Amino acid sequence: MTKKKILFLGESYRADAITWMNGLKEFGDFEIITWELKMPNNCIHNRILRVFEIELAYFKIKKVIKLHQPDMVIAERTTSYGFLAALSGVKPVAIAQQGRTDLWPENSISLPLKRLIQHYAFQKADLIHAWGPAMTISMRKANVDMNKVLVLPKGIDLAKFENKNNSDPEKICAIVTRSLLPEYRHEIILKSFAILKEKGIDFLLTIIGDGTQLQYLKELAKKLNIEEKVHFTGRIPNTELPKLLQQSNIYISMPITEGVSASLFEAMACNCYPVVTDIIGNQSWITHRENGLLIPVDDFKILAEELVWSFENSEHRNKAVLKNRKFVEENANYNTNMKIIADKYHQLINTNSPK
Repeated sequence: MTKKKILFLGESYRADAITWMNGLKEFGDFEIITWELKMPNNCIHNRILRVFEIELAYFKIKKVIKLHQPDMVIAERTTSYGFLAALSGVKPVAIAQQGRTDLWPENSISLPLKRLIQHYAFQKADLIHAWGPAMTISMRKANVDMNKVLVLPKGIDLAKFENKNNSDPEKICAIVTRSLLPEYRHEIILKSFAILKEKGIDFLLTIIGDGTQLQYLKELAKKLNIEEKVHFTGRIPNTELPKLLQQSNIYISMPITEGVSASLFEAMACNCYPVVTDIIGNQSWITHRENGLLIPVDDFKILAEELVWSFENSEHRNKAVLKNRKFVEENANYNTNMKIIADKYHQLINTNSPK
């Protein structure tokens, strides 16, 4: 029996995309064909060129479809690749909203156009992925047919992200695993640790990843006189991440917006106590001082206070990390969730195939 083919529209190098595609190969025995825009979306000049590239994308995707004859199209981001998937003419189509809303940034002059594009993608899609409950809020506001929405995270590989604790119990061993971009507010984290140093509290802060703010953050750590206590690893292979999480006792993430964070699930699986921003995307998983801490956006002073509180209350932390591991096993198990998603795709393909 020949394998069913899926055309994936999106940035195939992203960890989220790799998880999605690998899960479909493993649990659905799908063959995956990929197509993505070549122009990065990282500056004004490139964004302008990217607009022209999107205009030509329809014809390029049609060529790929003619060549490979996919049984289904899937796409990330409802306002770009999701829209292209909806235009492709292939049925069925599954699209995934990537954040709390894909209508971002909220003050963008292109927002009315994005809203129209998203509406079209939502209408044409046979399945819409909400990787978590926070994403359904904007979908309901957009009058999406919620019968088409599957609320389920892709999950994480619990065999890789084991529940081990190899951290030093005598000090705060904190880890940050988000990209070094302005919206993740790493400077807030650094400022909070400067306060901890002033208080004479011992710590090691590990910041993983790369991004436009790397040099700025290194200089800020030096300016705050904490550079000896802060370790910037740069980009690392995903295989090294579990070990670094297991050597940490506190996970910190301070974004100003959040959809569903695989990074949070990975930390929860690896015995890290989560300290995250008090925003809708995190409130779905974390209850303040029950299984983690919720910190007001951009408040480094409260972050410092709560870090001290969490470290001093080790019994609370120990109970919380056990509860979090159980939660991830029950709700964010990659093996379970990706099997559900792969089965759903097969069902959609069978429903849409010619009788």
